[in-house]
Amino acid sequence: MDNHYPLVVETPDGNLSIGMRQVNGVYTQAYNKRHRRVGHVFQGRFKGLLVQKDSHFLEVCRYVVLNAVRAKSISNPRQYEWSSYGATAGIAQCHPCLMPAEILSQFGNRKAVAQQKYREFVQDGIGGSSIWDELEAQSLLGVEGFAEGLRHLVTEKQQIREIPKGQRFVGRPTLEKLFAQRHPGKKMRDQLIAKAVSEFGYSQMELASFLDLHYSSISRILAITTGISKVKT
Repeated sequence: MDNHYPLVVETPDGNLSIGMRQVNGVYTQAYNKRHRRVGHVFQGRFKGLLVQKDSHFLEVCRYVVLNAVRAKSISNPRQYEWSSYGATAGIAQCHPCLMPAEILSQFGNRKAVAQQKYREFVQDGIGGSSIWDELEAQSLLGVEGFAEGLRHLVTEKQQIREIPKGQRFVGRPTLEKLFAQRHPGKKMRDQLIAKAVSEFGYSQMELASFLDLHYSSISRILAITTGISKVKT
C-alpha cells in the first residue's frame, strides 16, 4: 500500500492510540532519514475497528492479507512480501512481532494441516464481500447485539463532538426498528420522533427523509413535544 497499512492488534489495555503513535512515529523518522525526506509518510490518523474476536477474528485476518490483492497490486497474497501471509501459511520466515499460532489454532492442532487449511481459507476469500459491509457504528464488527452490548460504555460521551456521531450513538436502533409499528397513532409517532432525536441522536433531516415529511414538520413536532426547535443536521 502506498500510504497506509492494515494491522490486526490485540491489546489488553486501552492504549491503542499511544501504540499507533509510537509505531508510526518511529517508522516515519527512520523512513525519512533513510530517504532524506521530511513530512508525513502515512495518510491521516489511523482508523481503528473494534472486532468481536469469537465471530470475526478470522474474517478480519483474511481481509488484511488480501488487501494488496483487492488493490490489484498482486494477484496472489504470497506475492506480497510485506504481509503476515507468508509466515502464517508456512512459506516464509516468521517475524518476532507476529503471532501466527493464534490464527492457525483456529484450523487445527497439527501445524502443517492448519497451514494448508489457512491457505485454502485465504484463497476462498479472493473476490468475496468486504468486512466494511458488516460494519456497525462506523467502527464495530461483530454479530447482532455486539454493538448494543457496548452502548453503556459510551452513553456519557454522546455530547463529545470530537467523537464521530456514529460512534457516540453506538448500538442505537435503526429508524426501521424504532418505527416498526405499521400505523402508529399521531401521538405515538410524535413521541417516537422526539425519542429518536433526544435519545438516539438522529437528525431532523434524517427523520424527515425516513418518514417522508418536510423537515419543518419535524421541527414543529419537536417544538410541541419537547421544546426543540433548532434543526439538527
